[in-house]
Amino acid sequence: MELPDVPPLKTLAGHGAVLGSTDPSGSMLPDFGSAGQADARFALPVQQRLGLLAKLPVLSPRMHHLLAEGDTDGTYARWSRQRGGKDSAAADHAWIVTRAVAAAAARAGWSRTDFIQVMLDGPYKAGAHARLIERRRERTRAVEWLSRAWEGASAHVVSTDAISARTDFHTALAELRAQVERTPWPGVAGKTDLRNLIARLDVCEQAGGWDHAVSERDLAERMGCSRETVRRSNGRLVERGLLRQLNSGSATEAAGWMLIKPVVERSSQSWTTTQGPKAGGVLSGPTARQPAADTDSRAASKVMPEDVFTHFGLGGSGLAVVAALAENPDQTIEQLQGTASVSRPTAYRAIGKLLALGLVVKEGETYRLSEQALNGVGARTEKCPAPVRTWDEAAERLGVTGASERRKNRHAAQREHWEKLSARRAENRSTAAPRCRPHVADMDLVGEDGLVVDPLSGEVIDGLYVADDGGWIWHETEPDRAVLRARARAAEEAWMAA
Repeated sequence: MELPDVPPLKTLAGHGAVLGSTDPSGSMLPDFGSAGQADARFALPVQQRLGLLAKLPVLSPRMHHLLAEGDTDGTYARWSRQRGGKDSAAADHAWIVTRAVAAAAARAGWSRTDFIQVMLDGPYKAGAHARLIERRRERTRAVEWLSRAWEGASAHVVSTDAISARTDFHTALAELRAQVERTPWPGVAGKTDLRNLIARLDVCEQAGGWDHAVSERDLAERMGCSRETVRRSNGRLVERGLLRQLNSGSATEAAGWMLIKPVVERSSQSWTTTQGPKAGGVLSGPTARQPAADTDSRAASKVMPEDVFTHFGLGGSGLAVVAALAENPDQTIEQLQGTASVSRPTAYRAIGKLLALGLVVKEGETYRLSEQALNGVGARTEKCPAPVRTWDEAAERLGVTGASERRKNRHAAQREHWEKLSARRAENRSTAAPRCRPHVADMDLVGEDGLVVDPLSGEVIDGLYVADDGGWIWHETEPDRAVLRARARAAEEAWMAA
């Protein structure tokens, strides 16, 4: 599923989110903001900026970590295939990391020469693939490869601006919201993913940044679905590159996430290919594209927690039809197929339920929402002589009353159970005993003369001393070999006699 191309979004400074668009070659380019934003997880001491980096402008801590240590978290790992079916995951990963470092270097004020010298002559892991090209081929090939990465990064940095104020972020958020609204989301899973993104857009708007914290239970209550459905939807969005999990949270804090603007693939070839897109071939893809959707995400966010839009009620398809009619009234069934991303039978079923509730009015061949439909108030029509007055009444007619209330009660019970369990574990937790280290000498047993005294008998233990490193050492005199041989013969004779 591809999102339609929109003007490049601005990026949030200090984050590794992919919020920009593509460069002229069509390859993906993450943008990482200014170098002034710090991240405690990637903070590096100043004294580590030695050698080639000592005289260059400072990169952000996150990008310094990527340059020096490589992609340790697998943030830029992608699976792809080149033309002809050849697996190129390792090469693509190296290309993305190189482009990311190039973007950070260009934004920090490095020159092309500085970037190439650091990647080829430095010991940094981000330049390992470029140095491999130099060893296998020649330095000229490696310089050309790095130059292509630098040109694309420079073009991207020039075409995008770092977000420095809240107003800039809200502008970028509005552009991303518009892109999500114009994206087709076919199928039941697609409608669930649409709900997920709409809920996260609201959370990001309140948080004031692309990074946000939300638990699965809270997200399930916002989306109007089960927790397991939310977990599967999160996995699909992460796999598609629309969402990134920053941490797993804790017992008292929700998991951290980051929204990512996807990049439209302009050809069938992988967006990480360094040679650029090539037209034609067996991987050119289908020629017929599904028409772009057009929904009102704010209207959907307002009504999707209601019981009437649960799986056994109007469902995600009914929600998409309501959102599509809220954005563009007076649509036919054929138009709703594209704007709501539903099939023709699904559109008829959803419209039939909405007509029976009085939430949709039919005029000729077109349909529109009633005047107060978003508040759950229907209009009297020929097909609905008794329209609904509230969303709860609509849920009662569809037989899904109380679904959200039961979900909230279940989540509240789970939270209460966890709090009680944590308190009980804290009460029963014993004080941690000091770790036993038998090899370390106990100086209380050592007298002033350096001899070790047995604490039970009070006698000196012959041959036991304290070594220079503070540990026990047992010193024995050289044994008498004749005595040992006699003991061995006696033991052998006793054994044979037995």
